[in-house]
Amino acid sequence: MLDRLPICIVQPDRNVVSETFIKAHAERLPARVTVVYGDPPQIDGTPVMPQDPLAKGWRRVRRIAGNKPWSHELDRAYAVAFRRCGARAVLAEYGPTGVQVLEACRMTGVPLIVHFHGYDASQEAVLKENADGYRRIFAQAAAMIAVSEPMREKLLSMGAPGEKLHVNVCGVDCGLFQAADPGGNPPTFLATGRFVEKKGPHLTLLAFAEAWRKVPAIRLRMIGEGPLRSVCEHMARALDLDRVVTFLGSQTHDAVGEEMRRARGFLQHSIRASDGDSEGTPVAILEAQASGLPVIATRHAGIPDVVIEGRTGFLVDEGDVKRMAEGIARVAEDSPLATALGAAGRSRVLEGFTMERSIDRLWRIIERALAGVADR
Repeated sequence: MLDRLPICIVQPDRNVVSETFIKAHAERLPARVTVVYGDPPQIDGTPVMPQDPLAKGWRRVRRIAGNKPWSHELDRAYAVAFRRCGARAVLAEYGPTGVQVLEACRMTGVPLIVHFHGYDASQEAVLKENADGYRRIFAQAAAMIAVSEPMREKLLSMGAPGEKLHVNVCGVDCGLFQAADPGGNPPTFLATGRFVEKKGPHLTLLAFAEAWRKVPAIRLRMIGEGPLRSVCEHMARALDLDRVVTFLGSQTHDAVGEEMRRARGFLQHSIRASDGDSEGTPVAILEAQASGLPVIATRHAGIPDVVIEGRTGFLVDEGDVKRMAEGIARVAEDSPLATALGAAGRSRVLEGFTMERSIDRLWRIIERALAGVADR
């Protein structure tokens, strides 16, 4: 076993509040994990590069005298970080982070595993900016991870070698997300996620408004922040939904779990955004199914890999507000159906999408990557 080996996880920011899967990787992998984050890199809030005036001055002199750009200093800093923690492997969260640490991994001879999550394999500007870096990742990285089959297909089409590419859907803490009684709960629906285009909160609102005209007893509670929140609040007022839609802002995971336990069903109208940005496999949908809620969502990215049409929820095409409204009304009016869909959803998560299974799969990918490097 390779347990307790030192590895580095590199992430863009220290505070990844909504990205629970990244936090879980750092806390639950059976390794001695050092988290490196930021630009320039830090460990536990301390910059890797010395910050005294003399050190800063020498870095500037080296750049001027050797005509070496800032990227060279970053490469050296990441290499120092990897050596300092004795890293046997580096797990880069998101494709652009993998590009950022690629040279440092080459300098230190440490195998690199790059974990793609969503925008980094879909957003057009990101793909264009990192086109050369991604080609180098495909050639150099020991392994790459996608969070859905559609994402895997996209990376293959970009040139990623199939033998290095793995699918591992993010998992759910089934102890926190559990015990909903959708058939016994009032017809209150929940939507949680960032208020951004690819999450489709405005389309969720439109679908809910159409269902509400048919079933006036239904209610909607929306959790999250983002640039579209004020737009959605204005929409709710314009649609005369002020008294039936509640915007809760950001909430803790415990609070989200409690909201799910009180709900009849979960709504998410994910779409491909105008800039190409797409989901991986939305964790909120997994959390809803783990809670025992029926899910009404779209046939988008990895969602159909998780939500089974007619068995754990209902799926509609992107932009099909009318069909989504029909699904909402069915779940609102049929308590036994809500109970059956929710129970099947929880069973599906327990069978294949728990946090423990996801972390175990991730660790086995890292083990295989290490073994492949050692065999060369």
